[in-house]
Parts: sequence; structure tokens; C-alpha cells
Amino acid sequence: MANSRQLAADLGSVLLSRGESVALAESCTGGLIAAAVTDIPGSSAWFSHGVVSYGNQAKQQLLGVQASSLMDHGAVSELVVREMAAGAQALADADWAVAVSGIAGPDGGSPDKPVGLVWLAIAHPGGQTEAWHCHFSGNREAVRKQTVEEALSQLLQRIHGHVQSA
Repeated sequence: MANSRQLAADLGSVLLSRGESVALAESCTGGLIAAAVTDIPGSSAWFSHGVVSYGNQAKQQLLGVQASSLMDHGAVSELVVREMAAGAQALADADWAVAVSGIAGPDGGSPDKPVGLVWLAIAHPGGQTEAWHCHFSGNREAVRKQTVEEALSQLLQRIHGHVQSA
């Protein structure tokens, strides 16, 4: 897989060419996706908002995640990551948004939600949001790095496959 810097540069190029923007909502990555994006000169033309919502209170206050979603499903869940993506997209008035929430370790895992489990979501233009999960291996740094690369790579794939409206 390409490294995060190259993926972010490719993302910027395609968003700029389309006149579109992206917002981010990060939990387990703690701003690493935003760091990759803002390492690209001129990224302010296509990126204006990134929220690090590490705690549940931040997810609720900044992104509009429902308390019931957190209570019933936990922060590392499909429903919560979908709400995070939609919240970031609305907050930034962005075309696209990416959200991630996971268990990077070394602690915090359980049999149902092991260390390395990460939920990701992409909010598309027009309101569609999709989510998926990955089970990454390695230490905390490796899980976080793989999450950044997965998020950027999948976003690029979705943008390339999305037909712009006239």
C-alpha cells in the first residue's frame, strides 16, 4: 500500500481537480490523518476541518453522535462511526468525510472488540454513508498507521468511483 503522504497528495490532487473538499473525524488515530493531509502544501484548498474526538463527550458535543448510540453499541462500532462521519461532513459543509474509531492497544480490547479492531466510515456527497471494519495487527503505532492508510486509500477509491453531479 502507498504511504500516507503519497495517498494524501493523491487525495488533494483529485479533490482539487473536482472542486471538492473533505472533513475528518478521528478517534484512535488522534489526528494522524489530519497530519498527513496538512503535510501537503495547499491542502487548505480542499481541507478545512478535522475533529479529534477521542472521548465520548467530544463525539457527542462536536459531531452530534447520539448518547444512545454510544451506550448501546460503544464508541468502536458501525453506528457511531457513521454518525461521526455525518457529523464531520455537516460541521465542515464538506463534500466528503472520513471517520475512524478503534482499539489501537495495547490495552482496551475485549473478546468482542479485540485490539486492532477499527471501524471506518465515509460520508459521500448527497448523504450516503458507508462503514466497514478492519482487524489490524501489530503494536499501537502499527495499528494507527494502517488505519490512516486504509482511510485515505478507501476515500480515494470512493472519490474515483463517484460521478460528480452537474
